[in-house]
Order: sequence, then C-alpha cells, then structure tokens
Amino acid sequence: MICAGRFSAIDLHKGFSCVLLLLFAVLSASPLSAKESPFDRYPIHFTTVNDTAIAYQDMGPKDGEPVLLIMGLGAQMLHWGDTLVQGLLDRGYRVVLLDNRDAGLSQKFYGLSAPPVWWTLVRTKVGFYPTPAYTLGDMAVDAVGVLDALEISRAHVVGASMGGMISQVLTANYPQRVASLTSIMSSSGAPDLPESSREAITALAEGAKSGLARDEELENRVMIARAIGSPEFFDEEYARQLAARVLNRGSYPPGTIRQLQAILASGDRSPMLATIDVPTLVIHGDRDPLLPPDHGRDTAEKIPGAQLVMIAGMGHSLEPEVSERVLDVLPPFWESEHNGDTTKSDDRPEKSVEPEIVVLRNEEPEAPAKPSGATH
Repeated sequence: MICAGRFSAIDLHKGFSCVLLLLFAVLSASPLSAKESPFDRYPIHFTTVNDTAIAYQDMGPKDGEPVLLIMGLGAQMLHWGDTLVQGLLDRGYRVVLLDNRDAGLSQKFYGLSAPPVWWTLVRTKVGFYPTPAYTLGDMAVDAVGVLDALEISRAHVVGASMGGMISQVLTANYPQRVASLTSIMSSSGAPDLPESSREAITALAEGAKSGLARDEELENRVMIARAIGSPEFFDEEYARQLAARVLNRGSYPPGTIRQLQAILASGDRSPMLATIDVPTLVIHGDRDPLLPPDHGRDTAEKIPGAQLVMIAGMGHSLEPEVSERVLDVLPPFWESEHNGDTTKSDDRPEKSVEPEIVVLRNEEPEAPAKPSGATH
C-alpha cells in the first residue's frame, strides 16, 4: 500500500488504513508495551490442595529454573511487584506465584471465626494463644501442591514476611522440594526478639477492618504502605496504584486475621530452623518497623550456613527500588551455588564468618559475586 499522492474516496480509505497500521506499529514498539505488567500477560490458574482452592500464576520459560514466590500476611501475589517479577523473567527464570489461602483469589474460609486484631494480640500477650483455623504447615502444603500441579520437583523457594515463615516450614518439612531458601523481611518467631513499632501494629489493625467502601479501603492501604514501607524508597503514587490493582482482584480482611492466628500459633520456630540444610539467603531491611532488623539477623544465625543481606533504607515492603537491590543479590546467590547445582555440599560451612553486606541507596552493592554471611 502506498500512503502518498492525491486520494480518491477509495484511496482515502486506504490511506486511513495505512495510518492506522503505522500507528499500531509505533505503539507496539513503544515503552507502553514494554511496561505491561507480567501479571497481566500470564493467566491465573487454580489447583485444589486438601480441599482448598489455590490461585497461582506460572510465568516464563517452562525449561527455566523454577522460583516459587510466597507472599505475606493478607497480601496477594501482586505484592511482589512488576520490578522483581519481570527482573526474574528477564534473567530466564520460571516464576511461580500463588495467593495464600484466605487471600487474593484463593479460597476463603468464610465460616470460620475472625476476632478483631487487638483482641487476638491482647490474648496472646497474656499467654492465651488462639486455636488457628489452619497452620503455617497447612499453607506450606498449599505451596507444595502448586509445585505438584506444575510437575515441578524442586524450586528455589522465596518468601516475604509471613511468606518467609511459610517458606521456612516448607523447607524444613519438604527439603527434597527446595533447591534453596530465601527468607525476606521475616522472622524465627523467637519470643525475645524486638517488638513491632506501635505505628506498624496500629496500621495493620486499621487495615483489617471490614465493611469499608472502596475509596476508604484504598486510602487505608496507602496508609499501611506508608507506615510499614521503606523510608528511603516510599512512593505514594506507586503505593496507590498497587492498592488499586489489589482491590480489583478482591479484598478480604477476615482472612488476614486468620493468617495472623496461624503465625501466632506457630510460636518459636528456632528448633525447626536449625534443621534446615539447603543453601539459604536472608534478606532484611535496616528500617523495618514491623519486624525490626534483629529478626533477620536472628533468622540467619539460626539456619546453618545462612547468608545475610541487610538493605539500607528498606522497611517492610518491596518498592521498585528495593526490588532492584534484591535482584542485585538474589540471582547471583542462586548462580553461585555450584553454577545451578544446589544439591547439598558436605563442605558447606555450618556458620558463616564474614561480615554482613549492607546494600546502600543509589550505590552498587559492595559485595562479591556470592553474598557473604554475618557474624552474630
């Protein structure tokens, strides 16, 4: 087709068609296409594990090294963010994500009790631990069920916050399914660790309120992101856009309370962590108000041979700039484990002896290819 010269009515129609084709070609090559969310490019699937429907997404090449991402309290797979997920896809990994039970698109346990957060926390303080509707172990089985549905025998398991706790339990109970463990902004549950800040607890309690209008809940989620997020990297517009996407998939505050009960009922996992025998990386923020930095240091100390990365300016969230820093250390950690052979090494040290890494803001991480560990 020639888009030039004098147009008849037919030529005008052809010329208009040509313009549309050219416009389509330009838009297809524009940054808009490149910025399309990976969560929108891949379908959502469901599998049933122990009579519980679990939603998941399977992204990237089927022959890529599998990575299983498990999110935290009340969070959806969307909370991993485009930056981290796309960064892993760009590096050739097969990325598998799920919504934990009682969150996102996975099954909700509508018929089970969900007392207010403050009541649950007060009772726990005086030694009355709740009888949970389910346990972290049940949630670990859900994650293994997703791997089973995809016929993935073993994966790098990465968990954030409560997802880190689930990942710890999964690794201890199903070590043959775990190529490596990465615990991000999580904890061992030891009772002597520093408590969350009052502001962080208040924000979470507000976030667990039911019956809010969409606009109110959106503002609530932005408030939570600000209260527990990364002081160095918080971006209100990003937090607002993420909150809107999450609400589009659904919101279910009672599920957050039941997940909290599962965390509290799990108690101190320190003895369990001592049994973990796979390559382990612990990532934590030095500005985390929900699980202060000592939670990360303690986790790394209790898992034999674990390596610790402390990210400066990071709170209890994965903003894009934080995700970039996670990507600086996560794939190199996997690749350093015998160039992809993550089977147990008998000469792997029981305790690391090198100083911890601090990834500084707006600087390249001052670290060797293989992250060094922390002395505690």
